[in-house]
Amino acid sequence: MQLPARDTDLVRIVNGSLLDASRRAGAFLACRIGCTQCCHGAFAINALDAARLRAGMSGLRAADPGLAAVIEGRARAWLQEHGADLPGDRNTGALGSSAQDQARFENFANDAACPALDPTTGRCDVYEWRPMTCRVFGPPVRAAGDDGAEGLGHCELCFIGATPQQVEACEMPVPHALEAELLAEIGEDLETVVAFALLP
Repeated sequence: MQLPARDTDLVRIVNGSLLDASRRAGAFLACRIGCTQCCHGAFAINALDAARLRAGMSGLRAADPGLAAVIEGRARAWLQEHGADLPGDRNTGALGSSAQDQARFENFANDAACPALDPTTGRCDVYEWRPMTCRVFGPPVRAAGDDGAEGLGHCELCFIGATPQQVEACEMPVPHALEAELLAEIGEDLETVVAFALLP
């Protein structure tokens, strides 16, 4: 699957939005290297995220094969431990789309560390290519809740003691329309998990 050329635009816009939200949040934003709560628990990534990770890993295999091998080793260990319970295709990593599969995913690998996480340093070894979920986690981001109503959500470790107005003033806009366009360009709507996208 080819990574669309305009993915660089998406990443640039999101990085700029994150930088601006972080500046406005100041001390309210607790995110830092070594704070890894958000790096635990499986989550779905879309085809664009997977393509970005695969492209990044391909470059890493050429530039730093040792680090690439370490990351791949963690991904294989993750799949060895959790792959049998994957609610979807265990060979391709495609997550199932049925209501039953989605319900099973709610309890899938909830405490597992992401295989991209270096357990010694607390750094993400694929930070430059990380999925959009990782890029927007922390600052307040507007999303629809289970009831369909929109609200601002943020990491529970951030904005301690902040008023609703202070939280709202730090909202991070996300270019969902551009991401949707790029997903349409890929022509693939299957979701997977990070471990599968890290492997060749």
